[in-house]
Amino acid sequence: MTISAFSSHRLAVTGMSCAGCVAAVEKALRSTPGVATANVNFAERTAQVSGDASPSILIQAVRAAGYDAAELKDAVAESERDAAEQIRYRRLIRNSIVAGALAAPLMIAEMVGWLPALTTPAGQGFWMVTGLLTLVALIYSGSHFFTGAWRQFRHHNANMDTLIALGTGAAWFYSMLVTLLPASVPSLAQHAYFEAAVAIIALINLGSALESRARGKASAAIQRLLGLQPKTARLIEGDQERDVPIEILQPGALIRVRPGEKIPVDGAIVSGQSTVDESMLTGEPLPVAKQVGDSVTGGALNKIGTFVFRATRVGEETVLAQIIASVRQAQNSKPPIGRLADRVAAVFVPSVLIVAVLTALAWFNFGPEPRIGYMLVATLTVLIIACPCALGLATPISIMVGVGKAAEHGILVRDGEALQRVGQLTTVVLDKTGTITTGQPTVTTVVAAAGFSEDEVFAVTAGLEAGSEHPLAQAILDAARERGLVIPAVEQFEAIVGHGIRGSVRGQVSLVGNRRLLEMQKIDVTPLQAEAERLAVTGQTPIFVAVNGQAVGIVAVADPLKSDSTMAITRLRKLGLKVVLLTGDHLATAQAIAAQVGIERVYAEVTPTDKARIIVGLQADGEVVGMVGDGINDAPALAQADVGLAMGTGTDVAIESAGITLVRGSLYGVADAIALSRAVMSNIRQNLFGAFIYNILGIPLAAGVFYPAIGLLLNPMLAGAAMALSSLTVVSNANRLRGFQP
Repeated sequence: MTISAFSSHRLAVTGMSCAGCVAAVEKALRSTPGVATANVNFAERTAQVSGDASPSILIQAVRAAGYDAAELKDAVAESERDAAEQIRYRRLIRNSIVAGALAAPLMIAEMVGWLPALTTPAGQGFWMVTGLLTLVALIYSGSHFFTGAWRQFRHHNANMDTLIALGTGAAWFYSMLVTLLPASVPSLAQHAYFEAAVAIIALINLGSALESRARGKASAAIQRLLGLQPKTARLIEGDQERDVPIEILQPGALIRVRPGEKIPVDGAIVSGQSTVDESMLTGEPLPVAKQVGDSVTGGALNKIGTFVFRATRVGEETVLAQIIASVRQAQNSKPPIGRLADRVAAVFVPSVLIVAVLTALAWFNFGPEPRIGYMLVATLTVLIIACPCALGLATPISIMVGVGKAAEHGILVRDGEALQRVGQLTTVVLDKTGTITTGQPTVTTVVAAAGFSEDEVFAVTAGLEAGSEHPLAQAILDAARERGLVIPAVEQFEAIVGHGIRGSVRGQVSLVGNRRLLEMQKIDVTPLQAEAERLAVTGQTPIFVAVNGQAVGIVAVADPLKSDSTMAITRLRKLGLKVVLLTGDHLATAQAIAAQVGIERVYAEVTPTDKARIIVGLQADGEVVGMVGDGINDAPALAQADVGLAMGTGTDVAIESAGITLVRGSLYGVADAIALSRAVMSNIRQNLFGAFIYNILGIPLAAGVFYPAIGLLLNPMLAGAAMALSSLTVVSNANRLRGFQP
């Protein structure tokens, strides 16, 4: 199985503080020549960029926008970024403690009336010292807000840092003015706000630290996937064995795996046998028996046996590496619901600055005395409470957790749009072979027309099928070898998509395929029709064989149902979905299979083009359609559907055409994906509702809209605490998804 990922670069972006920063960085990247797509994940502080632009050009573009970036191209860079995040967390905690150590005594003294008046000599000296200590605390604990605001100002932008720097800076400058020149303001406005400025810095630093810790939990799925990869492998070289770093392994290397060890890379067993826990890949908890010839996957856990395998895929080519790349790509993408927040965030900070100016003017012109004091408090509170962190986190944090949770259950989501859309499906269309059935058919019956033997019919069939990639081909070849038949050579082989194959066998033009293939060639199938119908109604697939324009026989193949198909389809129906069977197989066979699993609507004997056309028809009827398939012939329908879901056991073409890959190859994955999507979208809506309501109610409250009626004016320190709490609430709500169980 191959999990495809777009050719892209992943960047760690530093300096982002709110959703407005996301818009600025995305704009800078998307306007860079050679960039096809660019998505910034505020929750993870990363950017995923695809196109022809080099990493150095992309980094320059980010820096030109007032931020910094570095390429994340390997595990070392990832670990360095994680280490930097840990350092940042500790610094934020330290900043909060330093600022809080000054703010707490001032607040307590203010509440109990211990602080001296500004107009006394002793009071002036006390407040001067307090102002200098506050300045030290602002520089030590809040310098990143001021430098960030200045950097944005130089680039003609504004963000959360701008709001915090303006608010706390204005509070400090006003307080110092009152301390140095108390007579310059009315007596009722002679009040210092040093404790408010430093308390806000303490609270915001603490909130950012707690948010950082919670965001780390949100990315736990990626960390677990990275942790699956062992650091070393037991390399066999001649008669010697030695442990080597997995980075030096090459395809073809022989590697020994002992009990309890993780398999280092992908390969095939050449000696020994064991049972392997592949739950990291499939979400299936039961160990899988492995023997010589079986494939093994890097990151899976060997249980009880020991074996030697030959490496086939190493480094970024392994399934685990591609899963990690796929999950990261999806986590950095945006569902349609998230673009609303992006549009709002792009204009949010400038709008807040306008509201702050209007608030200041309103209080200065119409407010009661001390109007300057009221003006400062209201304006400061508006600036602090309106920081749009929660808005920027609302969507990406839920997507991060949801996509990671999906990967744990063997569901690989290509992007956020597929994750959102799959929860909106009203109809699920299922292919038959390899989707409802195992895709491992066996030959059950051979019928020869008058004048031909079964072996003759079977030999022609096997000869043509030797050149086919169809799932039925291998079953026919295996059965031919079991019969001891000599498989004849084929010339002028041609695959006729959706119908069968044609070629020259022993100098005779031969056809193998469905009834329609023979009818297209004007070959009479009437002598075999009754027998074909009898086989089909028992769930067997009749394959017609013709030689030199004459129908010579039928080879019947049966493909057993997967053990969980019936229960999985029942679960889909309980979720309120219509289920449709869509197959190129014989109608009677398709109806027999449909009856066994409880599907009422069946389309059979259809070509790949017909499949896509039927999907279009369902969409025209107002259905939101999900197509589930595993073969090359399903690719057009997978691409046409609102969401394509490919069986991970299927072909690379099908997986490339799908928005979601079901690694386990079970239809239960479809129901799991739908249930998870609905949970994630509900979580995002909760986050967005909370973020919007917080600002819709908080900004008017901070501006003092309710003061004339009920005398309510919000304290700036409470605004700082509310701002920090809003982000923490969004992240904590998203982390509830980590407990999701399908």
